[in-house]
Amino acid sequence: VQLQASGGGLVQAGDSLRLSCAASGRTFSNYAMGWFRQAPGKEREFVAAIRWPGDTTHYADSVKGRFTISIDNAKDTVYLQMNSLKPEDTANYHCALDKNAYGSTWYLRLKGYDYNYRGQGTQVTVSS
Repeated sequence: VQLQASGGGLVQAGDSLRLSCAASGRTFSNYAMGWFRQAPGKEREFVAAIRWPGDTTHYADSVKGRFTISIDNAKDTVYLQMNSLKPEDTANYHCALDKNAYGSTWYLRLKGYDYNYRGQGTQVTVSS
């Protein structure tokens, strides 16, 4: 499986951006995908996750109410809609896929950075 992230850029505080993560080569279901970010000098941070086919999501408290994760199953693409961006959202964002997303605690593997595939990052910079 290959994951291709895109959509980053330079925006002002309060603006919106939508990140995309296109998956190719996936032949299984019951998977989950997540977005993560890492700012310079800081640890990697879980942002959001969604479980196939898209009816179950989980968010970090820091982005809840501002970010929305969604999936287009026809395109095998996961999106991260980011609204009301803040300077502290500045980071390199990457997506990842866990092919063993089962049960009510399906998101815990992703939150623990225990995933099977990872895409390259896309930079998001929010100016004040």
